[in-house]
Amino acid sequence: MNIERIVLLVAGTMVLGSAILSVYHAPEWIYLTGFVGANLIFSGFTGFCPMVKILRKFGFKHGNAFTK
Repeated sequence: MNIERIVLLVAGTMVLGSAILSVYHAPEWIYLTGFVGANLIFSGFTGFCPMVKILRKFGFKHGNAFTK
């Protein structure tokens, strides 16, 4: 698994999880959804993503997220 796929999986899981928690548990969880979305926008403009730095330290490599 490459860095790009992991970032997509984690971001999607966090958005979906926080949206579900905001509906069924407490509305404040929606702030996590906003934070993840803002981080994705920031990463798109700047090319900097903190999670990528962390995954590189764990030895994961870059690759293409949309090919097998």
